Amino acid sequence: MTIKQRLYDLLEGGNRTNFSHRLIDILLSLLIICNVLSVALESMPLIEAAHVTGFAIFEIFSLAVFTIEYVTRLWVCTEHLPLKRLRASEARRRYALSPFMIIDLLAILPSLLVSFIGMDLRFLRIFRLLRLLKLARYSPTIITLGRVLYNERRALGAVVIIMFGLLMLSASIMTIIEAEAQPEAFGSIPASMWWALATLSTVGYGDVVPITALGRIFGGIVTLLGVAMYALPIAIIASGFTNESRRRDFVITWGMVARVPLFAKLDPVLLAKIGGLLRAKSVPSGYEIVHRGQPADSMYFVVSGEVVIDLDDHRVSLEEGDFFGELALLQDTHRRAHAFALTECRLMQLMKSDFHGLMEAEPKLREEIAAVAAERLRESEWSHGDIPDEEIRDQPIQGE
Repeated sequence: MTIKQRLYDLLEGGNRTNFSHRLIDILLSLLIICNVLSVALESMPLIEAAHVTGFAIFEIFSLAVFTIEYVTRLWVCTEHLPLKRLRASEARRRYALSPFMIIDLLAILPSLLVSFIGMDLRFLRIFRLLRLLKLARYSPTIITLGRVLYNERRALGAVVIIMFGLLMLSASIMTIIEAEAQPEAFGSIPASMWWALATLSTVGYGDVVPITALGRIFGGIVTLLGVAMYALPIAIIASGFTNESRRRDFVITWGMVARVPLFAKLDPVLLAKIGGLLRAKSVPSGYEIVHRGQPADSMYFVVSGEVVIDLDDHRVSLEEGDFFGELALLQDTHRRAHAFALTECRLMQLMKSDFHGLMEAEPKLREEIAAVAAERLRESEWSHGDIPDEEIRDQPIQGE
């Protein structure tokens, strides 16, 4: 690999379960958090006066790191597969206009302006808080939240319209009820909107309250409406998170199942049914997943982490997307190797009993699996995760 390819793999690509990737992400995330804390502490005159030199050195260091990161990402972006077909200048222009790169530029641009202009533009310091947005690059949860908000934008937009309408209606009615009693607080709709907003949001500052009996009754109704209405966006976002998680899990399981040669020729409906049989399993580092000599009753998919297969004469490392033990679905065999988690792992387990139950219910699946299995057994093209028992290779598929 060239230096550019290595840097691209380190910053933009590769397996995020790798130690070097995690270390880079953690260090940059810590630097971002320290920058935000630095901005907050600098706003305190006593602390700033006592540590002005330290703050300046830390800002120069942070600016250098973030600038180098930005320039490096812009340089290596030509290794990005969707941009490889473009000229280098066009690829970098498009990449520079991507959301994450715009955030990265905004995070360093104010400080660069201060450095080049040579003036203490103190009002630009607040823009250093934009560096907090850089955490989105290193947090899949924040990316998922952004995707959920975008996917649910129409529903959330409708809720905003309804809430605004309720705000205007509440302010209008309260103006009619309380205008004579409190002309300063409720003399107009805009003035009443402050009370309506505080009441609908259930914050209830208490600085403006109705004093008439009818006003208090209406205020109680508005409070109940606010509880119901402000719960709507929370429910929409929660539902969106659930759907996004299910969609991501479906894509992951679909991709893993489709990669298994045993299932490669199956139609999408059968692949989805097999994916529905997978059981999630999380194991800590050093955990023995299978033991040599025990009955083989399932196959495994590696969702995240690293698994090591300890064979008689060598070891094989498996990472995200790999699988092992598919022979267990077809034969009464025993494990011929140890498999243990080198790091903390998330696995998906396909039990032989579940798989055979599906084959009994789906004759088409059984026919296709039997044909593929016969070919695979003849050619002996099992993946490194499979642990065949040489003495039973000639046996028919279980259940035939």
